[in-house]
Amino acid sequence: MSALIAIQPALAERLAGLAMQVLIDEADLSPKPGLVDRRGNGAHRDLHLGLMHASARSLWPTFSAMAEAAQAEGQVSQALREAVGRLGREGETEMLRVTGGVNTHRGAIWALGLLTAAAALEGNTSATAIAMSAAALARLEDPAAPHNPNSHGARVCRRYGVPGAREQAQHGFPAVIEHGLPQLLTSRRDGAGEQNARLDALLAIMSQLTDTCVLHRAGLKGLNRMQQGARAVLDAGGAASLAGRRQLRELDRDMLALNASPGGAADLLAATLFLDRLAPATTTNGSN
Repeated sequence: MSALIAIQPALAERLAGLAMQVLIDEADLSPKPGLVDRRGNGAHRDLHLGLMHASARSLWPTFSAMAEAAQAEGQVSQALREAVGRLGREGETEMLRVTGGVNTHRGAIWALGLLTAAAALEGNTSATAIAMSAAALARLEDPAAPHNPNSHGARVCRRYGVPGAREQAQHGFPAVIEHGLPQLLTSRRDGAGEQNARLDALLAIMSQLTDTCVLHRAGLKGLNRMQQGARAVLDAGGAASLAGRRQLRELDRDMLALNASPGGAADLLAATLFLDRLAPATTTNGSN
């Protein structure tokens, strides 16, 4: 691990700015099935694009503080895990203040917080190395973390026996490293255009993820439709193709009818864009 011994405020600010920007980029990306985007509120009654932007901006100090904490500690440690947890909870409190109590980015604070801290530790390296460092941090217990067995995510994981956001992080973000990033790079190389490449990356994540947000809102029926529909778009040629767009419209229609919003996949798309921006136009192992 190439730990950074001296605190570099400019690096912390750059990483925080990047984390904030990818949240805005994710929100703006359109058309996303069931999600808030430039067209409207998706399957949500309490969210809109302006609120998503305000929430993202409110988290800049949180991500900056996490990066600074990682630089100060210099390695994955129990102390850093507890600092990241504390800063994340403080960031969530500020987010909820800004949004009037609406949960806009709780999952993103977890995923991007870990990745921001890991990026501050790892420096200029591969996406896989940053994800593995974040995973090592996520596997450490935070004694101060509140235990809420009745949260939506916890209840869904128990009911369906599926992993959630915690396990995704603890295993090194496989939805990002094995699906989101490879699809993003492939679609770019195929000339899809940046917005379509990002949509394809989201769909690649959706096609594999057991999204607890969808399970909470629409059960297994919603999850199966999300996964199968996302794969159908990609199999038809992706978001850049006419056939793929038709499949995407059908998926969006069905997700809205099911009141299903793939918020977990959206958080992981933001993580995908974060890692991509740290090492653009490279594969996940750092080779060209």
